[in-house]
Amino acid sequence: MGLLLVAVVHSANIQDRDGARLVFEKARGLFPRLKLIWADGGYAGQLIEAGQLIEWVQKLTGWVLDIVKRPKDAKGFTLLPRRWVVERTFAWFGRYRRLSRDYEYRTDTSEAMLQLAMIHIMVRRLARQPKTAVVIE
Repeated sequence: MGLLLVAVVHSANIQDRDGARLVFEKARGLFPRLKLIWADGGYAGQLIEAGQLIEWVQKLTGWVLDIVKRPKDAKGFTLLPRRWVVERTFAWFGRYRRLSRDYEYRTDTSEAMLQLAMIHIMVRRLARQPKTAVVIE
C-alpha cells in the first residue's frame, strides 16, 4: 500500500544498504504479521551478493527479504515490480513543504516529520466519503 511502517534518517555518509540494518533493528518485533519485504536493487552489493543481509534479516526478524533487481538484458527504462509503490510514497512526501527539502538539523526531527506526513495521509484517507451510496428501501 505504500504506507510508512518505520523510518530511520541517518547521515549521508551511510549507504542505504548499510542503513538497512538500522531499519530492521528498529522494526524488529513491531509487525508480527509481516512475512515478506521487497527491497530496491540499491540494497544490493557485497552484503547481498554474499547473502549476509538477507540471512541477517531472516535470523533477526524471521522475515524474507527479496531484492527487486533489473533484468540483466534490459536496456533503457524497465518497469520493476513493486518499485512504483516506493516512488509513489516519496511523491506523497514531496507534497509536504517540510519534506521537500532538508530543513531539519536533527535526524529525529526529520523522522518525526515523516511520521506526521504519513499520519496526515492516512487520516485523509479515512475521512473520505464513500464513492457509492447504498440505498436501502
